[in-house]
Amino acid sequence: MFVEKKQLFIESEAIDWESAGEGIRRKIVAYDDLVMAVYVEFKKGSIGSLHKHPHLQITYIQSGSFEVQIDGQKRILKSGDSYYIPKDLEHGVVALENSILVDFFTPMREDFIKRN
Repeated sequence: MFVEKKQLFIESEAIDWESAGEGIRRKIVAYDDLVMAVYVEFKKGSIGSLHKHPHLQITYIQSGSFEVQIDGQKRILKSGDSYYIPKDLEHGVVALENSILVDFFTPMREDFIKRN
């Protein structure tokens, strides 16, 4: 199952995973036109390649640790830490161990929604 727009109750175990790259999987946990939350698991050494998008992003690191690069600056962040990405700013991560993060986007990422 995939989460529907404006779905009120979401049980994580019922949501299907999708591949988001080598050693990375994600599931959309809630969204509407203005905001989206995405749960992302990384295997140690997995790379969230440098990229940018027209969405504001806030990320919470639920567990593990990452080398986070934002606009050419690098930091090591761990469980409980967060980072903020203004729109159109290049960013990426490297998982330093098996790790989980939760991304929040505004507006929602239409490119993440499955099309039939």
